Amino acid sequence: MTRREFGHLVSSALAAGVGKEPSESEGTRGSTTAPWRADFPALGQSINGRPLVYLDSAATTLRPSAVIQAVAEFYAGDNANPSASLHTLARRAHDKYLDARRVVASFINARDPDEIVWVRGTTEGINLVAATWGLANLRAGDEIILTIAEHYSNLLPWRIAAERSGAKTIFVDVDDAGRVRLDDLERKLSRRTRLVAVSHVSNVLGYVNPVAEICARAHAAGARVLIDAAQSVPHVPVDVQALDCDFLAFSSHKMAGPMGVGVLWARRELLEAMPPYQSGSNMAHDVDLESASYEHAALKFGAGTPNVAGPVGLAAAVGYLTGVGRDAIRKHERALTEHALARLDGIRGLRVLGPTTAVDRVPVFSFSLEGWKASDLVRELDGLGIAIRGGDLAALPLLKRLGLTAAARASCYLYTTTDEIDRLAATLERLSAGARAR
Repeated sequence: MTRREFGHLVSSALAAGVGKEPSESEGTRGSTTAPWRADFPALGQSINGRPLVYLDSAATTLRPSAVIQAVAEFYAGDNANPSASLHTLARRAHDKYLDARRVVASFINARDPDEIVWVRGTTEGINLVAATWGLANLRAGDEIILTIAEHYSNLLPWRIAAERSGAKTIFVDVDDAGRVRLDDLERKLSRRTRLVAVSHVSNVLGYVNPVAEICARAHAAGARVLIDAAQSVPHVPVDVQALDCDFLAFSSHKMAGPMGVGVLWARRELLEAMPPYQSGSNMAHDVDLESASYEHAALKFGAGTPNVAGPVGLAAAVGYLTGVGRDAIRKHERALTEHALARLDGIRGLRVLGPTTAVDRVPVFSFSLEGWKASDLVRELDGLGIAIRGGDLAALPLLKRLGLTAAARASCYLYTTTDEIDRLAATLERLSAGARAR
């Protein structure tokens, strides 16, 4: 698809209510006043009598009205099992489903829309690769390289795949700031390495890993690469051809789209060679009692009635983020990251994990506070209308490497303001002082 065609698809989505150009009346694009806040209705509520400060976007983002409207309009007017050749509603559902695949393919610069596999989220996408490509390609003695910083969703599927195939999982270390150690990766790559699976951005540290270089090193050793892009696609432009990866998975709900839908991208030749993940209607044709012809590429992995509203909503989110501008989002988040690192640095007893500068970082801040358990911090802040997350953050090996077993996490998105970060910091200062006084 050309950029002109992509622009037409996005423009059509905007015209249909799939996304509107955010108002600039509240400030300059990319400023820390977040001029797009009015587009997110959930931000208008109060929690426990206080205006909501939503700092849990790494778990799931809020949705703009355009995305909510797109999903509602699909169910209100186009709800049908999609088909290119049946009744009007079925054809309209088919067209929207097809357009969504094209929009998402262009968004990540896939060569072919048929490289886009719809899944429930990053977790299912990685499990699909582990269960299908892994089943077909892993043998006893093979090695799968991960890092100790991986989210459970990019760790457990490969552990299970290794157990079933007789392969081994090998783990690359990180430095004291949580950065993947490329020297350790180089030492552990070998002729036995079949796959390197790595997160693009750490869900704990917000650090942007050098995945293009990791891909180059892995390919030089003859290995495939899977990128967990759940935390990168929402924040930074991702180009699968420039990265030169083999598989990439991400979730709609972390980039202002609906829950329950995500994307697995894979090279078409790999998809063609992989066995089906699930079987049933829509992924096969000419089915007889003893034979069937499977669909091609990504369509092979679309068994059963599809979640059409999910991709429609995701396409609306792409339209919205494109309308705001990826550069504007990055500029805004860079300012948030710089402000948060400076503001949190001065709080006594507070330890922020990860790199101490905004370079190669998104606004995700995991921390510990002396005298407070992470779970207690979550409850205390919720009582004041501030939503954060806490626990092992589905990355206990990384936390242990950094000397912890639990941490609190505040995570921002394009609608976050520096005032909200200040409100968090002021509360943590008060809690720190209270802990010292006890």
